[in-house]
Amino acid sequence: MRIALMVLRKLFLVPFLFFRICRAAKRYNGDYLPGFLVAKEIATHAIQAGNIILETHGLENIPEKDGFIFYPNHQGLFDSLTFFSSCPRPFALVIKKEASKVILLKQVLEATGSLAMDREDLRQSMQVINQVASEVAGGRNYIIFAEGHRSHEGNKLQEFKAGSFKAAQKAKCPIVPCALINCFVPFDENSVRQVTVKLIYMKPMYYEDYKDMKSAELAAEVKRRIEKTIAEYE
Repeated sequence: MRIALMVLRKLFLVPFLFFRICRAAKRYNGDYLPGFLVAKEIATHAIQAGNIILETHGLENIPEKDGFIFYPNHQGLFDSLTFFSSCPRPFALVIKKEASKVILLKQVLEATGSLAMDREDLRQSMQVINQVASEVAGGRNYIIFAEGHRSHEGNKLQEFKAGSFKAAQKAKCPIVPCALINCFVPFDENSVRQVTVKLIYMKPMYYEDYKDMKSAELAAEVKRRIEKTIAEYE
């Protein structure tokens, strides 16, 4: 119902915005800023039209220099909209292969040079991790959902996959934990009532902070910090 509301309220803009993101995808040449800006516009219109209030906290925690990775918890397809709408810095995404085929999301991924990971294929997964590490070291920003799959238990987190953090360790880049709260509600609830979702950009962990940690230890620590933040803001 909420997706229908988003489309109906912005019906006059839908063809125009879809055309722009398709054009950005077709013209993608390694520069992800044009696609990011169109995706930001789409996300902002969608949130406004969907009767959703997005509370954003901690923008000052985003590193000043590009070449970092956001590590949020994962609650569903709406997660990406919150980042595109609120984040002032361009980024690409790493998402599971299945989601990369969803219409509109597919075009956004292509326009931003984002990557799809097949978690059933270890070799392909490692290729993606290595590519992310290389691109982040070169100044590109990414979002990696370390749970792998969305949580189906509201704001309760699943285990964070240690392998997801190898990209940061290889790139020796800042890690920005992010807490998403109630982002499952807009698309899971069969209602168009006004809802409030929250995105908290937390203080970054720099390489000096985690260089002596193993991947599993780093994953557990980022999860712990996000759980603590959710408890504070929920």
